[in-house]
Amino acid sequence: MKKTTRSLLLLAMLLPCVSAGCAAGGTATGKGKTALTFADVGWDSIKLNNALAGLIAEKVFGYTWQETPGSTPISHEALLKGEIDIHMEEWTSNIRSYAPDLQAGRFTELGVNFDDNRQGFYIPRYVADRCPDLKSVKDLARYAELFPDPEDASKGIIYGGIVGWEITEIMNKKIAAYGLDKSYNYFASGSDAVLSAAMVSAWDKKAPIVAYYWEPTWLLGKYDFVLLEDEPYDAERYHEGYGACPSVTVTVAVSNDFAASNPEFCAFLAKFKMSSAMISEALAYMNTTNAGYEEAAEWLLTKSHPELLDRWLSPEQAAKVRAAL
Repeated sequence: MKKTTRSLLLLAMLLPCVSAGCAAGGTATGKGKTALTFADVGWDSIKLNNALAGLIAEKVFGYTWQETPGSTPISHEALLKGEIDIHMEEWTSNIRSYAPDLQAGRFTELGVNFDDNRQGFYIPRYVADRCPDLKSVKDLARYAELFPDPEDASKGIIYGGIVGWEITEIMNKKIAAYGLDKSYNYFASGSDAVLSAAMVSAWDKKAPIVAYYWEPTWLLGKYDFVLLEDEPYDAERYHEGYGACPSVTVTVAVSNDFAASNPEFCAFLAKFKMSSAMISEALAYMNTTNAGYEEAAEWLLTKSHPELLDRWLSPEQAAKVRAAL
């Protein structure tokens, strides 16, 4: 009798815990995780993609979500350690260890987000029209006087990428490899805000500027900049600065622990695919309307490209999002 009573009491204590566990997981998880952590490497497109995936996470799967800021290499390493769950934009060619880490099974790649992007040194269209012979990166050697460094009258200035990005170092090596360091200083910007402000300011004044930038971005969606040509991409010499930047395959990746414990959400992420044009469109919408990332995500899914919900989700899940919005 005592044994039966003890068993009944134990069962009564466990039932609320089991129920609570089911409620906490619900549609969200298989192992009780309810808060997602996304990588935030600082640029606009990943913040938009985080907002898109975060919206689905909330409306369909019952998660909450947050972002953890960090540079490209730091965020990748955090993914390997399980300190972040989801990376919506792994720029594979810009991360030296990506392929060996993937081959070693240190993280899980779910699919390609987009692969129609470009990056490199850009000049404004009005400069290209004014200087028709300025077509390639190597041609810059003859035009240093067109891009004067305001702090060093003896040289021109080339605006590089963001401090901490691997591509910033690659482009710096390119300046040296092509002998441009003899006539140009290379300025690495502290943030995208600093770099884009310099480009917009030059555009507004119709002043010459040459700067590293990338697509998709609101800036290149709104302003007409021309990508300078380069030598053909050479995988063996690319990281030493030689040759054009490749069109990077940008993947969606998750930590191994997250992949194992959240299969339903990972099934959605495996279908998540954007394009540079759609991302630039949404970012330009933000710039024009002062909308936030989450507002832009709702606009994209309800007004601009509602078909994305049908590509990513089951009919029932898509209907759930539409009803919620």
